[in-house]
Amino acid sequence: MRLSRLAFPLVAALATASCGVIYRVDVPQGNLVEKQMVESLKPGMTKRQVALIMGTPSIQDPFHVSRWDYAASYQKRGGKMEVKNLTLTFDDNVLAKIEGNYFDKRDQELVEAANRVRGRQYDLSDDERRKQKRERQERKSGG
Repeated sequence: MRLSRLAFPLVAALATASCGVIYRVDVPQGNLVEKQMVESLKPGMTKRQVALIMGTPSIQDPFHVSRWDYAASYQKRGGKMEVKNLTLTFDDNVLAKIEGNYFDKRDQELVEAANRVRGRQYDLSDDERRKQKRERQERKSGG
């Protein structure tokens, strides 16, 4: 009797774990850099101006104070992790070079997901909200 009480939950747990029923979440991490943020950067901007647009860099090396790195990673439901790094180089506290990449195709989707997780409301016009609602409904309906 005791053995049968333990056997059923054990078999059920093993069956559930082996069939992939466990839900895995998408994991965005790091600086969520938007395309419009990068497009608004211009060589000649001061560090303060860049920080107002981009926010605090995820990596500030004390040995290379003229370099800011905005790193981000994205892992979709336990799949392969993608890593992107945008590097800004300064010369005498003035932006000199922009190199690297970021999640440009998924930037708005990632920002919205992060804001939902944090419970924030992001500023969108009514037209943009309607457009995004239509896009979500189209994705759900498969059209």
